[in-house]
Amino acid sequence: MDGLRLGPRLHVAVDCGYGGVRSMAQQSILVVDDDAAVRRLLLAVLASPDRRIEEASDGREALERLESTPYDLVLTDVRMPGMDGLELLRRIRGASPRTRVIVMTGGSTPSSVVQSLRDQAFTYFSKPFSQEAVAHMISQALTAAACDDDIEVLSAKPAWISLRVRCRLGTAERLIQFLREMEVSLTAPQRDEVAMAFHELLANAIEHGGQCDSQKWLRLTYIRTSRAILYHIADPGEGFSMEELPHAAVSNPPGEPWQHVQEREQRGIRPGGFGILLARNLVDELIYNEKGNEVLLVKYLV
Repeated sequence: MDGLRLGPRLHVAVDCGYGGVRSMAQQSILVVDDDAAVRRLLLAVLASPDRRIEEASDGREALERLESTPYDLVLTDVRMPGMDGLELLRRIRGASPRTRVIVMTGGSTPSSVVQSLRDQAFTYFSKPFSQEAVAHMISQALTAAACDDDIEVLSAKPAWISLRVRCRLGTAERLIQFLREMEVSLTAPQRDEVAMAFHELLANAIEHGGQCDSQKWLRLTYIRTSRAILYHIADPGEGFSMEELPHAAVSNPPGEPWQHVQEREQRGIRPGGFGILLARNLVDELIYNEKGNEVLLVKYLV
């Protein structure tokens, strides 16, 4: 079993951005969970004429299937008898780097999130999860091209995570899900607020600072103390000044909440511009460096 060998796979990979494409005759998926009810639920979520879906009740059975059958995607629980899902992830990554793995667990911990991130899981969900959210991420995993080096782990401890991240919007969505799962002690509304603020700042850094250029990287640091959550994002752009953002809602004068909309229309910029203002209202502190290409987000815990 240690010498796991997987058969050849036939597909064409095009693009690595948010809407990357992976074309193949039929998508193959393996669902691994010792709970039969969860397997049935995921089989229903995954059902599609262009997908071949199989199931396994534990990690060892999954490895036996993987020895003879190539899979495009594996969804695995963490807590299973014998071999757990994190060990299965490690074994799959070593033997078949192109196989995407989504990790799911009913007993999520920051340590298991960190280990999944380090071993390049595609994403991570704690149970109970939203069927819509899982279905969306499954679709992303099956259509995104092979970009498994998009997230480079520089340091990974539950209280301090440092990453290099390629400037792709699709990668941002994966990353937000990982870091959302780190906050198991927060209420659902608190997690939503922090995740939304972080999403806006990360998307801005990728879209404006990195120009969605996959050859550019940004630096991200997450720090968790007993009293606060901090995110630091440093993008590769030239920065900006708050006084030079007439197309953003944060620059609107008092009593004119839509002035930036007219500015965006005149410049031919897509609708939006609420990101910084939204983030500022969702967290306790939002601090930019002098150049404007680094931002610190702070959420205090009470």
